[in-house]
Amino acid sequence: MVKWILAIDRIVTNAIWALAAALLASISILGLYQVLIRFVFNQPSSWTEEVIGRLLIWAVALGVVAAFRQGALVSVDVMLRWSRGRWRQVVRLVILVVTALFLGLLAWLGYDLAWRIRFQTFASMPISISWAYLALPVGATFSLLAVLAHFFDPINRELESQQ
Repeated sequence: MVKWILAIDRIVTNAIWALAAALLASISILGLYQVLIRFVFNQPSSWTEEVIGRLLIWAVALGVVAAFRQGALVSVDVMLRWSRGRWRQVVRLVILVVTALFLGLLAWLGYDLAWRIRFQTFASMPISISWAYLALPVGATFSLLAVLAHFFDPINRELESQQ
């Protein structure tokens, strides 16, 4: 079972890294377009700012998956540094359970919110605003996989480099 989780995580994390990078590149291109069209051609764009904001939401929601997998988010580092052996496993299990409960709640409430507002549209585009809110449950679900993978195969580069 652990091998399957780690194999799926490796594929998902690599895909999410690529997608998050593509989103950041798109955001940069749209930002450049917005500046050019506004200040060079004196024709402000009505949709680029809204698209950039929504793409940033998705980039963060997907980027946090990679952060969870790398163990790069704030955790109980002091307790992990001071603990050894069995106590360290207990601390890691508590961190896993609390994080999994939070991410499960975030996925549930995010999906519920996206479902409730599915008929609202963006101000400048006829697209449902639910697409922006779906970043919460999607990011939380993939983050849950990353948290499980990190539990089974921990990567704590900043913890190892600390004194």
